[in-house]
Amino acid sequence: MDRRKPNFIFILGDDWGWGDLGCFGHKQIKTPNLDKLAQRGTIFTQFYVASPVCSPSRAAFMTGYFPARHRIHRVFARPEHPEHNEQQGMPNFLDPNVTTITKLLQQNGYITAHFGKWHLGSSEGAPTPGKYGIDVHLASSGNGPQLEFEGVQVRDPAVRRKSTELIVDETIKFIEDNKDRSFYVQAWLLDPHAILNPDEEQMEPYVHLSPEGVNHKGAMTIYYSAITDADRHIGGLLRKLDELGLSENTVVIFTSDNGPEDIYVKNASHSGVGSPGPFRGRKRSLYNGGVRMPFIVRWPEHTPAGRVDNESVIGAVDFLPTVCSLAGIELPDNLELDGEDVSSVLTGHKKERTKSLMWEWRFNIIGHVINKSPMLAIRDGRWKLLMNPDSSRIELYDAVSDRMEINNVAEKHPEVVERLSSRVLEWQATLPKGPVSPGAGSNEYPWPGRD
Repeated sequence: MDRRKPNFIFILGDDWGWGDLGCFGHKQIKTPNLDKLAQRGTIFTQFYVASPVCSPSRAAFMTGYFPARHRIHRVFARPEHPEHNEQQGMPNFLDPNVTTITKLLQQNGYITAHFGKWHLGSSEGAPTPGKYGIDVHLASSGNGPQLEFEGVQVRDPAVRRKSTELIVDETIKFIEDNKDRSFYVQAWLLDPHAILNPDEEQMEPYVHLSPEGVNHKGAMTIYYSAITDADRHIGGLLRKLDELGLSENTVVIFTSDNGPEDIYVKNASHSGVGSPGPFRGRKRSLYNGGVRMPFIVRWPEHTPAGRVDNESVIGAVDFLPTVCSLAGIELPDNLELDGEDVSSVLTGHKKERTKSLMWEWRFNIIGHVINKSPMLAIRDGRWKLLMNPDSSRIELYDAVSDRMEINNVAEKHPEVVERLSSRVLEWQATLPKGPVSPGAGSNEYPWPGRD
């Protein structure tokens, strides 16, 4: 048996919904390689990211803290509009002085890499991924060496369809170059984030889902093809691990940064049909569809194969302490993380959470009013409470029996409401202050005749 510390491959989808895999219940999307990963590992159905949008979600994976503590509330602005960050009460990038998962691994003998979407700051003066403890990196939406195809950045719609292929190819090259060392690599995909632009070959498995007699493809054809193409390249990465004899000693983790985009958003108006599974909410929402993500872990002889864990509640803030635990790394004494070590859960054991998961969303939510959540949320034990800071829209759901978050039982459990509302309001009071969008936390509809 290989006695080296385990390797880690962290595959992060972008706007990939909880229900966008065959092994999570989708009846049309073909994801045979991720399904196989699940068969050889464990599915966790109660995994939560720390934000319903990209940048803050990624910051939580990197730091183990709720992103609002670092004033990261929304996506970082593009380089040409840095003023948007200030308008949202945000810095221009994640503070490079914070402790990150990659710094800790690097300091303990790991070689680290990042390929793909970064989105933790790309304005002028923003640090490259290397400043966060990453040895080798090619980024999109970040500074430093760029992930490009024939000189064109992969987020450009002209070459967008090549993004997962390029990210996986670079990941494979890094692994081949470092197969005799302990490594940690982030393969952070752009797929299936809009704007999607698949070619005819990629869309072929789903052309039957497009309308006949018109010049354009249907949204399902476009979106599903991006998912299946990403799955195909992930399969190539997993086969390469087998070929190199590295699978047994490599922890492979797959998840997504937030829920699927809404078709009402311009850049997804031709493709926004990602599935939140059975859940209410999409991207930007604090309902489950916005923050509850697919989570698959494979580590042969450690993570049980073919298992579905419907009980364990895991958060993105747990990622740093858990990976460090699996790698045998002790955390610095000065780290008071929002997350906790759930390594025992990943290896098949039961463990009750000791820390609540909490969210704040200060902005408006696009789409149907049923997806427009209050501004604050907390998950504690079997309960999930949502509310606004002014104590309006108090919603309490039994997260075990009411996954769709339809039956508000706040009136039946006033003691739970009092306990959890006090806790989440107390937490919010510790966060750095910042602007709040007019209408944030509202689900009002412009009813006819109402001013």
